[in-house]
Amino acid sequence: MITLSQIATGLVAAEHVYILVLEMFLWTTPRGLRTFKLDKDFAEKSKALAANQGLYNGFLAAGLAWSLLHPVPVFAQELRLFFLSNVVVAGAYGGATATRRIWTVQMMPGLVSFALTYFFLVGAWAPLLLSRNFTLWSHEMNSHVEDRHVFDVLKIIL
Repeated sequence: MITLSQIATGLVAAEHVYILVLEMFLWTTPRGLRTFKLDKDFAEKSKALAANQGLYNGFLAAGLAWSLLHPVPVFAQELRLFFLSNVVVAGAYGGATATRRIWTVQMMPGLVSFALTYFFLVGAWAPLLLSRNFTLWSHEMNSHVEDRHVFDVLKIIL
């Protein structure tokens, strides 16, 4: 079953592929100049730096794609949280140092996807954590190896 968090993550990954294309291949074209509000001279002088930055956006997209394709759901969600946290940090830094527009375009979609993924990872287990019926809890945890892994993750997070 595809969850809302997977759809959001897919959109964030697609956005980072688009940013890769803009920064690596379209930086000095009219579209790149318009998107980043650059003049032709500055774009020519900075195109190697932009290509490097675009490559890093590609790494983020690849990591997010990996998190969507990994066959072990719990590990896939952990990957997703890791790469989405990188997106959020990169967006926060870019918004603080380059243009605040990055907060809206890059950081917020990553943050929403992170929140959705976190909800799907932790949200389903939160009522059990608050339950006083630890016998039932431990029996359930012993019956599913993958679920035990979720419990270990929750102990670390909480």
